[in-house]
Amino acid sequence: MTFSLPRQYFYQEIQHSDEHIDLAKAALYIAKEEYPYIDIEEYLNVLDTMAEEVQERLPSSRYPLRIIQTINEYLYDDLGFDGNQSNYYDPCNSFLNDVIDQRTGIPITMALVYLEIARRIDFPMAGVGMPGHFLIRPAIPDIEIFVDAFNRGEVIFAQDCQERLNQMFQQNVTLRPEFLATVSNRQFLARILANLKYIYLRQQQLEKSLAVVERILLLFPHATSEVRDRGLLNYQLGNYSEAKVDLQQYLTITSDTEDAALIRRLLSDLDS
Repeated sequence: MTFSLPRQYFYQEIQHSDEHIDLAKAALYIAKEEYPYIDIEEYLNVLDTMAEEVQERLPSSRYPLRIIQTINEYLYDDLGFDGNQSNYYDPCNSFLNDVIDQRTGIPITMALVYLEIARRIDFPMAGVGMPGHFLIRPAIPDIEIFVDAFNRGEVIFAQDCQERLNQMFQQNVTLRPEFLATVSNRQFLARILANLKYIYLRQQQLEKSLAVVERILLLFPHATSEVRDRGLLNYQLGNYSEAKVDLQQYLTITSDTEDAALIRRLLSDLDS
């Protein structure tokens, strides 16, 4: 398997056991495919400096809410970070270097900056993949609070999450426990990539969409929907032999799905 240098770095990073994947490094390797000349160490040093400055401001009594308040004052008041409400679907929002430089992003990349600072000051936090939004929470037993990094580090509770789900989907949504479950590092990276894939598909940037799908499949090689999408993208791009392999594999795994008839028609076209 031959990779570009950024893809190779990404692949090497995700070979670590999940808890040892460096999220910031992996996210910067994602960005490096778009920006080949960025200096990874430079951005890691920026995160180190942020954490050092937060560390200097921490109160002597390090209760979780006091720590969160200190991070919030530093990130949002002093540095001016804020969620990108006005241009949410800009691809830059998914690249950690852009988020650091422009001090804005989408929920998951804002959460990543927050998590990286918290990790460096020994305040363990974890990502929470709520549908339609992304939160973080202290990884401390019996502390049932969530932090919304996209909305200036607002501290919320499970009931607030319920209200936000209802607002997002414009109907009453049952708040299932899995909606507030923490995500693994691989899931975290896959969600960054899934957002980027959606943006590129909206923009009809098929080559870039394909590159994103390929990286999702490095994280989760058996993700059947991604195998299908890689096949469909290759088909649209005229890479017919690659498309055929993926679409046949998809049908082998999931022969009774709603889209099976469509996939069979495409394969028939490829054979004719």
